Amino acid sequence: MTNEIKAIKATYFSIAGNLLLAIIKGLAGFFGNSFALIADAIESTTDIFSSILVLLGLKYAQKPPDKNHPYGHGRIEPLITFLVVGFLITSAILIAHQSIQNILIPHKSPEAWTLIVLAVIIVWKEISYQYVLKKSKETNSSSLKADAWHHRSDALTSIAAFIGISIALLFGKGYETADDWAALFAAGFILFNSYLIFRPALGEMMDEHVYDDLIAEIRHISLKVDGVLGTEKCYVRKAGMIFHVDLHAIVNGQISVEQGHKISHNLKDALKLKLPNLGQVLIHIEPNL
Repeated sequence: MTNEIKAIKATYFSIAGNLLLAIIKGLAGFFGNSFALIADAIESTTDIFSSILVLLGLKYAQKPPDKNHPYGHGRIEPLITFLVVGFLITSAILIAHQSIQNILIPHKSPEAWTLIVLAVIIVWKEISYQYVLKKSKETNSSSLKADAWHHRSDALTSIAAFIGISIALLFGKGYETADDWAALFAAGFILFNSYLIFRPALGEMMDEHVYDDLIAEIRHISLKVDGVLGTEKCYVRKAGMIFHVDLHAIVNGQISVEQGHKISHNLKDALKLKLPNLGQVLIHIEPNL
């Protein structure tokens, strides 16, 4: 199974799970008098749309290189991540606004049974987070990682709601707004989490140097290829789920151009064999004088 197919299957999983949870949370929040649960439902609803964006981005990124996009279409991934962050920020603002309104307006405490619903949701969302995060690491997908963090933020906002409702029920009159304070805290966490998702995607767009481990592995593999005496410059940039590499390889300065050309091809083949997530590999031959 290719990385692209793995990522797409994980996204379908996210869409189905978020749709079901949005319905459950919305109904439980409405009938259980819990805005924290309703806030959770709002976040899950935005998660559905962001997961659909991730899905569309992953499918577009599969398009092969063409005349206008010689390095492929992988850069759509961080762009989709930016849109996902936009959804997160919008949902956080909506939740914070409604939470403040509810804090200012007296209302009844949530129903006790909403805690059971939240407990089930917390467990499920953490399982979802672990599954999607694992797939994002396997596929090197930044947008899938953002989708995974949607699940984790959902789990943590549900924990905040659980604590808020518990306080409201335990202490009774005068603590009815604990549920709303929990939703407000959740909104703040979502904003913070948005930055954590946005920052790596921005680095990917700007070709930030953050691939030291991969570069070390590239150098290690290169030294095992016949004719390669060492390596100099090595630049890596990420585009979607693949990495493009520019590598300077040192060879004997006395060999012919044809021999140097053959070594560069052997080196490129060895790298792509050992590291299947590499895309374009450009080898520059440096003579050892």
